[in-house]
Amino acid sequence: MVNTQATEARRELDAVYEVSKTLATSLDVVKTFREALNYLLHVFDWRRAFVVLGEPEDKLRGLCAVGLSREEQQRLEFRSGEGIVGRVYASGMPSVVPDVRAEPLFLNRTGGADQSPGATVAMLATPIRADRRTVGVLAVDCLNPGQNRVFAEEMQLLKMVATLMGQALLLHRSVSAAHDTLQDEVRRMHKVLKPSQQIDQVVGVSAPMQDVFAQVHQVAPARTTVLLRGESGTGKEVIAHAIHNLSPRKRGAFVRVNCAALTESLLESELFGHEKGAFTGAQGQRKGRFELAHGGTLFLDEIGDISSSFQAKLLRVLQEREFERVGGSSAVKVDVRLILATNRNLERMVQAGEFRADLYYRINVVSIQLPPLRERREDIPAMAQYFLDRFNRENARTARFNASAMRVLTSCYWPGNVRELENCVERTATMTHGEVISDLAFPCQGNRCLTQVLHHIEREDAVRPGRLAEIPITEVPMAPPRAADAQARAPQPVDAMPDSDSDSDAGDAPQASLPAAAQPVDGKPDGEHERLVWAMEHCGWVQAKAARLLKITPRQMGYALRKHGIEVRKF
Repeated sequence: MVNTQATEARRELDAVYEVSKTLATSLDVVKTFREALNYLLHVFDWRRAFVVLGEPEDKLRGLCAVGLSREEQQRLEFRSGEGIVGRVYASGMPSVVPDVRAEPLFLNRTGGADQSPGATVAMLATPIRADRRTVGVLAVDCLNPGQNRVFAEEMQLLKMVATLMGQALLLHRSVSAAHDTLQDEVRRMHKVLKPSQQIDQVVGVSAPMQDVFAQVHQVAPARTTVLLRGESGTGKEVIAHAIHNLSPRKRGAFVRVNCAALTESLLESELFGHEKGAFTGAQGQRKGRFELAHGGTLFLDEIGDISSSFQAKLLRVLQEREFERVGGSSAVKVDVRLILATNRNLERMVQAGEFRADLYYRINVVSIQLPPLRERREDIPAMAQYFLDRFNRENARTARFNASAMRVLTSCYWPGNVRELENCVERTATMTHGEVISDLAFPCQGNRCLTQVLHHIEREDAVRPGRLAEIPITEVPMAPPRAADAQARAPQPVDAMPDSDSDSDAGDAPQASLPAAAQPVDGKPDGEHERLVWAMEHCGWVQAKAARLLKITPRQMGYALRKHGIEVRKF
């Protein structure tokens, strides 16, 4: 007898240990509770077991069950005080029913009494408590042949298991509450902080580009005509393609036309098409770009370069959404969304009579201004790395930038914007012998930047005849140089100039000044400052060229810039 009791106690202790270990394996209470019930039914030869949890409005709903079919589990619904389970939940006291058929409160909602017609079925139910309140009920049923079975030990085991389940539920709800609080905080922060939006094939984390992305996402679903504006090389065509891909027309065609690359007659034939025999060489009918883009998007680049006569023809198409082919007489209707782009100032062109005002109002429905690269320098590292990664993939290379190289890229002025950055990265990666690209690998470090040379030529060509006479900056007569400083007074490169704060040069430093006759008419004291800035801008901010333009020495140019506090831009 003693050995039997010890064996039973040992089995119950092992059961409590296994149940506690199972409940601690996961926060998924449905999974762990079901595994624990499976173990109990296997060890103690119980028939069925289930757990119900309390819900608002004093309802009880089944959480998990073992030994019940799916249809029977769906019927595990009680109200507080209803049946044996409801009474245990309402009172918070365990209950033992030796014969469920003889119990008036037994509802037989899951058909437990019908599975063993010739046997007596007993039911044991105990409340699950957490945080000093009842949160659910654990119930099992088993056979009770002869109705002489004592369930004191089984009920004691169920109470311990219910206590472990209550702690698991409390931990689960605490973690869920913390997770919900964190999610609420994340949602609140998303409302406070503007979410970052991205577009495929476009790199941009800066605030100006995030504004562009937001406008793209806003305008893409509509059919509205979009005008993209910005300097050359800012990625207008990429943004146009992104608008098309985000629109309902993404399955349609995206047709591009560069209006500046074609003459007026060719542009008309290219856009509207032509009939057979419309002109010499027209051997058959040909559809234009408007027809090819039917149901899709037509992108017209450099719209500011079309002639005045063609502007009138384009205006009619935009208004009527129909046109006639060259040499034809029948109207052709199309369903096309237009996206236009230009790098020119259309407002000034309208004032000068170079661009029709009615066409301007027709195309300027939604205008998106693309910022130049110098106004979003925080995007340069990511863009440079994107171009370098693409170069590595195409050429089976593993080139990479070091910190000094990235500093050069972020400090450049980039007059050619993204297109210039792409070409610079590709050119530098191609000409670099090793795998590490340093600052010395860039052509600009050796005064060999082709874009810089082009920029200087454009600046010099912009100087109008007679402009030199308007900005005279002459040398101040100086005493003959001493032998000791004759070399110092000779024209030197800008980088070799002495520091303006040096005491040795403070007394005899050459000064660049204006003659009295050349002072501004309005008497402003900064007339010399304006002339210096003008000369530097027209010479691409190269001091040696600006000095030759103003007919002074480079050393005098350096002192004049320091005198007026003019910061030299770096390209």
